[in-house]
Amino acid sequence: MIVKQFYLNCLAHASYMIADERTKTAVVVDPQRDIDQYLQEVKLHGWEIQYVFLTHFHADFLAGHLELRNQTGAEVCLGIQAQTAFPFRAFKDGEVLEFGKVRIQVLETPGHTPEGISLVVYDLQKSDQLPHCVLTGDTLFIGDVGRPDLMASVGVTAEELAGQLFYSLHNKLLALPDETLVYPAHGAGSMCGKNLSTDTVSTLGKQRWENYALQPMTAKEFIALVTADQPEVPSYFGYDAQLNREEHPTLADVIDRSLVPLTLDVLLAQQQQGAQVVDVRSPVDYAGGHVKGSLNIGLVGKFATWAGTIFSQKFPIVLVTELGLEQEAIQRLGRIGFDQVVGYLESGMQALRNRPDLVKRGQRISAQALAELLTTGIPPFVLDVRTTQEWESGHIDRSLNISLPHLAERMQDIPTDRPVVVHCASGYRSSIAMGFLEKSGRNNAMDLVGGYEAWGKTWGHPGRKSQPEYAASRAI
Repeated sequence: MIVKQFYLNCLAHASYMIADERTKTAVVVDPQRDIDQYLQEVKLHGWEIQYVFLTHFHADFLAGHLELRNQTGAEVCLGIQAQTAFPFRAFKDGEVLEFGKVRIQVLETPGHTPEGISLVVYDLQKSDQLPHCVLTGDTLFIGDVGRPDLMASVGVTAEELAGQLFYSLHNKLLALPDETLVYPAHGAGSMCGKNLSTDTVSTLGKQRWENYALQPMTAKEFIALVTADQPEVPSYFGYDAQLNREEHPTLADVIDRSLVPLTLDVLLAQQQQGAQVVDVRSPVDYAGGHVKGSLNIGLVGKFATWAGTIFSQKFPIVLVTELGLEQEAIQRLGRIGFDQVVGYLESGMQALRNRPDLVKRGQRISAQALAELLTTGIPPFVLDVRTTQEWESGHIDRSLNISLPHLAERMQDIPTDRPVVVHCASGYRSSIAMGFLEKSGRNNAMDLVGGYEAWGKTWGHPGRKSQPEYAASRAI
């Protein structure tokens, strides 16, 4: 038996292939939407993908179950509580799928979602009593458990799901032997929990000892613990969860229809009609010159997560990229079901070489220069677009905290009569914020180079005497 993990860093997403070398049968669990790596793996070994499991309807990405079904003829498999618009094989609690020396037992483990399942995997060549591993989906993570609040908008309360999660963990998963390997569907950086580890595999025994949510407590205490202090839910999560239940075009079809070069005139016409212009270059390149009215979300970073948070699924998207990266941008948007790309600017920013009137350049400022300005009689307004938790852990004195997802709706809280310096942790989110400030007509904004990390390296964090003091005449 072979168990292989495929890890997608930009979405902190783990998918799996389980294969039996004798029968050449393979199962893929929680696949990403671009499926080439799974097809290459089975071709290399001469296996055949016959089943594809979803442990639940993922909210943070669009899964590749339909792509695998269409490409390989694999049977889509889900828990018996799932409801879909496409045919699937429903597995009830305790039901077994067996092929060659592989046994997969399905456990119903609701809590993160009502239809959630976990897969207990046995290597029958070694033991038919002791499981080799358990694929826990979003029920149990390394260092955390699945958040129970994502379904609150569809009639199931976070408290109800947290109660189910407590039962699933203690009566199902923790009943397995301590040496059972734990393979979750996400790692650190995912918004499906609040304390996920950077580790991608553990054991039940280690989790029983180290995981804060698995310590001895009552169900009531557990419910209070796992429903508190969860990160804000990105706006696209409900959209993706619903889309994973439906028939929809495959990613290959989406790329084929979206990979269309557009002239500058066509881009401008699309923008005038409400299209969202997305510049996927680095913040440095964006500041050096970009299409007026475009927003910057760099491919080097949490591109899909922030694109899903910032942009609407209801309006077309036009891309501005470095030459040769158009397909990658379309593919990464497709991973979260943002399939409405209508094309990309042909020749990139070179298309504007004779139209300087359409180019906007961003202002940037160093930590040293900001510190000097803060000691003047009329210091700039400092806008911190990190999360509330980040701000509370340390911030520049008298800065205003508006987390990036709420910036557009709170633009009136930002003064227009003096310069604004915007920052995040490192400069990725603040570059997005600069686009929002520009669109609101604030042409006196500056992006803090290196963000709060650069400020800390230069002046120390709050409480350090080296941090410059505001001028006494500072207007509050």
